[in-house]
Amino acid sequence: MFDSFPNGVPERLDRPKYHEEFYRAFESGIEYFRKIERGQHFQEPGFASHDAFAAGDWDRALTLVEEKREAYGQQFRKAADLGVEQRRVRVVEFPVTPYVQWEMHVLRLRVELGESIRVLDARRIADIEKANPVPEVVILGESVMYGVCYDADGNAAGANRFSDPALIAETISGFDALYERAESFHTFFDREIKPLPAPRVGG
Repeated sequence: MFDSFPNGVPERLDRPKYHEEFYRAFESGIEYFRKIERGQHFQEPGFASHDAFAAGDWDRALTLVEEKREAYGQQFRKAADLGVEQRRVRVVEFPVTPYVQWEMHVLRLRVELGESIRVLDARRIADIEKANPVPEVVILGESVMYGVCYDADGNAAGANRFSDPALIAETISGFDALYERAESFHTFFDREIKPLPAPRVGG
């Protein structure tokens, strides 16, 4: 699974170019948006809830998640109008990192508004990740795929674009297998995330 991905030949895109291409492809008549999220530490500066989380104000961070409701709602209504089903697999390592604990509250809102998200315990894919971790990837339809790139601090830094049909088809197959292996978001959240105390981060 994903055996060919490390040898794929991409074209590197900076962040503005990636966003431009992403939205153009998203609106091009695709049926599915698929995303595998594998990293456990990211930065999202400018997202008020994340800024509060990073400052150590957990209660405020959770309250500010709700500020995204209207923006996310518009995104999902647009996707529905376009006929795009959005699916995501979120891989989670244990112990759960502070970032993932925070992000799961954001994803809960996205699930509520229409995104199909399933969660996969990283220990369940140790057999798949013997050589490489599963890719951090976004697949739009069946013709374009992006390996999302981040800098050393976890800030978004553009993407690698892949257009080889065979590689995309293989990655879609891998995604679908992970999606089937993963569990429902709410089952995972209620069992693993809800009981956690507030994470300890810098302030």
